[in-house]
Amino acid sequence: MTHNHLLVLAPNKPLPVQSGALARAPVVEVLSAEKIFPNGTRALAPIDLTVGAGEFLTLIGPSGCGKSTLLKLIANLIEPTDGRILWWSGEFHKVETAGRSLGFVFQDPTLMPWARVESNVRLPLDLAGVPKSESGERVREALARVGLEGFARHYPRQLSGGMKMRVSIARSLITEPDLLLMDEPFGALDEFTRNRLDTDLVRLWWERKLTTMFVTHSIYEAVFLSTRVVVMGAQPGRICRIMSIDEPQPREEGFRNSLRFGEYCRALSASLTEVSLAPLQA
Repeated sequence: MTHNHLLVLAPNKPLPVQSGALARAPVVEVLSAEKIFPNGTRALAPIDLTVGAGEFLTLIGPSGCGKSTLLKLIANLIEPTDGRILWWSGEFHKVETAGRSLGFVFQDPTLMPWARVESNVRLPLDLAGVPKSESGERVREALARVGLEGFARHYPRQLSGGMKMRVSIARSLITEPDLLLMDEPFGALDEFTRNRLDTDLVRLWWERKLTTMFVTHSIYEAVFLSTRVVVMGAQPGRICRIMSIDEPQPREEGFRNSLRFGEYCRALSASLTEVSLAPLQA
């Protein structure tokens, strides 16, 4: 696939944009994968994309451009109509072996309302048959990673929206995934809570060197979090731009107020506008 290039001149250096993947071992390879649903809807045109180990790659684009569909293909929740997807250069049956596991965070926390926080977080271990005597410390560690050390015995109804999402993230981390897929997890939260969770997430990603794919509608969120941003167009869903965010990691709060942050946001906004005005493809 040929990607268009976006070049933005800045006072110090041009904002880096690339069409290929970073020079890292591939974790995910999407090879001309497309998706047509049974009702005839062509959700994705053939997609080619490689995600390197340790990347934080964000998908952004207008509603209906196939961001969530692509993420579900990579999670193996649905199958491509044509093309292939490789995980760690192999088929999906190799996933869940040592060093090749994935976790998924949905748009909603999807917590069990009748169960305490610790039980919600422990659920993947219960399903895997791990005894509670062995899972207790892992639950405590997962809650500590998301700043919920004192809330293990709470019920979801006692938590704020942001805290519920932290529980969902802790549950996805309990199995120590190597690839984390996140489908617009903070979209329903207020801006203050969202910014705080973004800061916590980027630090968690950096500390664990966790390969992450993230879906959002927010330009600001995409720039703050990502090593690369993939801009998608709609009808059918397709990749139109790939832009690198070549800034120091982990990102601190001050980055949001920097000149560079504003330049990246303007560049990404212009790209999204161009994509939204482009004629539909057959």
